[in-house]
Amino acid sequence: MADPDPELTHCLAQVRARDEQAARTLVERLHPVVTPIVRAHLPRGEDEQDLMQDIYLKVFDRLEQFRGQVPFTHWVARVAVNTCIDRLRARRRRPAISWSDLSEEQQHLLDNLSANDDHAGREPLAWAVLEKLLERLPAAERTLILWLDIDQRSIADVCSQTGWNSGVVRIRAFRARRKLKALFQTLESPTQPHE
Repeated sequence: MADPDPELTHCLAQVRARDEQAARTLVERLHPVVTPIVRAHLPRGEDEQDLMQDIYLKVFDRLEQFRGQVPFTHWVARVAVNTCIDRLRARRRRPAISWSDLSEEQQHLLDNLSANDDHAGREPLAWAVLEKLLERLPAAERTLILWLDIDQRSIADVCSQTGWNSGVVRIRAFRARRKLKALFQTLESPTQPHE
């Protein structure tokens, strides 16, 4: 069963040809489909926009799998629901890091990050904290941070390694950094309860 909407069919063909304007148009068309699904299935503490971006990335990554046997919006809805369920499962597998997971030295390092004292000799402790935080990220996001921020690889190099276009690399790297920052911020305030 082909999608009866010729405008949508044309838009999908342009998206498959890597037309960025068509991709934006498609996201605008899908927004009314994806938003209620995300709101109904949003895991506690998750960012709605982050989850929606993840859904759109999966739709674009899997667009070649769409065969037109069901309406496109039904196919997208299935991708959206499965992405929400996957996020819930990942949360159960990867609980938030807590202050007590750190050694006393690592806690002291974080307590004194903003102090103007000499940080000489603290690099191994900082690396240990970073490694603990990176362990909480999915493998693809952890790899992006390591390649782009630690190894200082170029976007072009990461694109050639992953097969993603530069827009996907930038979006995924942005999201990975935001998640890493959120994990770090949960450690900065040990007096606040952690989930």
